[in-house]
Amino acid sequence: MGTKLSRVTFLPLAFILSLTLLSRLVYAVGSLEHHRNGTIRLPVTAERQLQMPAGAPLRIALFADLHFGENAWTQWGPLQDVNSIKVMNKVLEDETPDFVIYLGDVITANNIMIQNASLYWDQALSPTRNKGIPWASVFGNHDDAYFEWPLEWFSAPGIPQIHCPPTTSSVEEECSFKGTGRLELMQNEIKHNALSFSRNGPRDLWPSVSNYVLQVSSHDDPQSPVAFLFFFDSGGGSYPEVISNRQAEWFRRKAEEINPDSRVPEIVFWHIPSKAYNKVAPKFGIHKPCVGSINKERVAAQEDEFGIMDILVKRTSVKAIFVGHNHGLDWCCPYKKLWLCYARHTGYGGYGNWPRGARIVEISSNPFSLRSWIRMEDGHTHSEIILS
Repeated sequence: MGTKLSRVTFLPLAFILSLTLLSRLVYAVGSLEHHRNGTIRLPVTAERQLQMPAGAPLRIALFADLHFGENAWTQWGPLQDVNSIKVMNKVLEDETPDFVIYLGDVITANNIMIQNASLYWDQALSPTRNKGIPWASVFGNHDDAYFEWPLEWFSAPGIPQIHCPPTTSSVEEECSFKGTGRLELMQNEIKHNALSFSRNGPRDLWPSVSNYVLQVSSHDDPQSPVAFLFFFDSGGGSYPEVISNRQAEWFRRKAEEINPDSRVPEIVFWHIPSKAYNKVAPKFGIHKPCVGSINKERVAAQEDEFGIMDILVKRTSVKAIFVGHNHGLDWCCPYKKLWLCYARHTGYGGYGNWPRGARIVEISSNPFSLRSWIRMEDGHTHSEIILS
C-alpha cells in the first residue's frame, strides 16, 4: 500500500507555500515573461484579458474532475491527491501551456470533514501556481456538496467518532461538517492567488457563481479581441444541476454587448454536459465525424434544459463547448454549427480506472483557428482535431 501520508500535515504546508509565493505572483502577473514567449496582462477593460503570445498560438490545458480530498480519512485518499498532482505536473511540463482551466469537481467536498475546503482547493491549484501559469476555474457538482458521514464511522450505539484535524483548538468553532460554499471557495481563490482569473459572477445569478467571460487579445493590439472565453456554473452540490434561464439570458446580453456582430469567435466552458450531448453521443465505438478514445458510459446530463443551447446554437460565433463530469468519455462530436467536447479525467480521485490526462485547446489568430488534442499522463497524445 505504500507509506501512509498525513493529510493534516500536508495541507498546512501547501497553504503556507501558497502564502510565501504570493508576493512573487503579484509581481509576475503584472509583466509575466512566459516560458512560451507570451505575456498575460492585467485587465484594461471591464473584461479581463489574456494576451496572445508573440508569434505563437495561445495554449490552454483543461484539468477536469480532480476530486481532491476524496476519502481524506483513509490511506487511499491522500495518495490519490499526490497522484493527481503528478498528472498535472506532467501535462504542464509536456505542453507548457499559457493558461489552465479547472473544469469543475476540483474537490470532493462531500468527503471533506473540515469546514475550510479551500485548503484542498488550494492544493489542487498548486502545480499551476508553482509554475507561474495563470488559470480560471468553474464549479462542478462535488465542489460544495455537504459532508456525507461514512457508514464505517458509526459505532455499535450508532454514534460516530468525531474525525477532525488534531490541531483543532475548538471542536465547536473549527471542526465543522457544513462544508464551504461556492462563494467562499471562489473568494478564497481570488484573494490568495494573484494569477487567478476566476470571478464570482453577477450577483443576480447567485447561488450560481462561476459565470464570467475572459477576452483573448491580440499580442500586437491588446484592444483587439481574438476570442471570448465564456464560463458557466452548471450547478450541482448545493442546488440543482442546471444552467438556468437567467444564466442563459446573461450570456445573450453579454455576448451581444461585447460581440454585437458575432465577428469574434466564442468558446464555452462548464462542468455538467447539457442534454444536447445525449443527441450526439457515439454509439458503441467512436466514429467520424466524432473524435476520441474512450466511450465507456452514458452521458450524465444536466437535470433540465432552460434555453442556453438554443441561444448558443443561434450564435454563429460560438465554436465549441467543453465539459467534464463523465470520467469515461473524452470525445468531441459536432452538434449543428458547433462542437460538443469532453475533457479527459485528470484526477485520481473519483470513479473509474481509465488512464488520466488532460484536454489541450489551442487558439491561433490571423487567421483564427481552434485546435484540440488530449495529452496523457504517460506523455503520448491522441484525438487531435481542428474545431474551427
